[in-house]
Amino acid sequence: MDTFFRTLISTSPNELISYEKYIGSALYHPEFGYYMKDKQKIGRQGDFITTSNISDIYGRMMATWFSHVCTNSQLDPVFCEIGAGNGRFAKAFLQEWKERIQTPLTYIIVESSPFHRKLQRELLMDDFPIVQVENINEVNAFEGMIFSNELFDALPVHVIEKENQELQEVMIGIRNNELYEQKVPLTNTDIKLFLKESQIELKEKQRLEVPLAMVEMIKGISRALIKGIVVTADYGYTNEEWMDPRRVKGSLRGYYQHQLIDDILQNPGEMDITTHIHFDYLIQKGEQENLELVSKLRQDEFLLQAGILKELANHYDPNPFSEVSKRNRAIRSLIMPSGISSYFYVVIQQKELKLKWSDFFSE
Repeated sequence: MDTFFRTLISTSPNELISYEKYIGSALYHPEFGYYMKDKQKIGRQGDFITTSNISDIYGRMMATWFSHVCTNSQLDPVFCEIGAGNGRFAKAFLQEWKERIQTPLTYIIVESSPFHRKLQRELLMDDFPIVQVENINEVNAFEGMIFSNELFDALPVHVIEKENQELQEVMIGIRNNELYEQKVPLTNTDIKLFLKESQIELKEKQRLEVPLAMVEMIKGISRALIKGIVVTADYGYTNEEWMDPRRVKGSLRGYYQHQLIDDILQNPGEMDITTHIHFDYLIQKGEQENLELVSKLRQDEFLLQAGILKELANHYDPNPFSEVSKRNRAIRSLIMPSGISSYFYVVIQQKELKLKWSDFFSE
């Protein structure tokens, strides 16, 4: 990877590249990118954990909820998951659908990682028919639902900072065989437009990630969906929250073997890189692509509205290792105020529909 980055930077203008280009290469380069390598990334043996890898209850709940929405909206039961990772969510969803719902279902997975596509096939193909594509633009336009969990936080971002009352873009160079940052005056008109549209004005020494790649992803999602709903689960901040003094250094960080890494220039291609997303920008750009906001709920609130308490077994099992006890503990972990769900939000958008709250959630 060192040789690759040396060549990339040395052949770039002024021998500098943007953070967006660095992150894009470190995560998605076909050969050297973190997500592209044949390496365990999710779970105890990997570098990070997701909600769907704590328990199958998350995928099962989403299947039940989607079935409820399809019934109320006469939507076709076509479900598209972007960035399915090791396939655990898909397996839980498909098992629930097969056991309880049983109507015909089309399940599409959009997955750029060859390693993850292989894991998904190994986990799913023998029992469930799935469609796999590499890119959202390969999906034939359909009616149904598009779902993602921690997709947008893994997209490349630019980094800017205000210094001496001037906006700078933070670039990356290489010196003495080490990657380093160098600030240059901001000239990128798309970044300036993002700041204008978001009505964000940086304070002195404030650093911010700019998610330009988010726009293309939203456009791709809207193109793929003729009519239906988009559900995005992720962590992030509103524009107001971004201006909190605690966020002055931004949110860019890495994860390696479940350890938080502040300097993402370390070991490129060997760790996950993530950033909190801009929720207001996601919603704003969605509206421009005919994706109308229905609601933005904290994940535990969404699960409660979707009826997760109904899934709690009514009886007490004294055996803490029984399947009933394990399942109940997993449900509680997803709805406890201090649990993982308190850090996530679920954004629901609809396209070419006029559904009401009661169409999504039972009163």
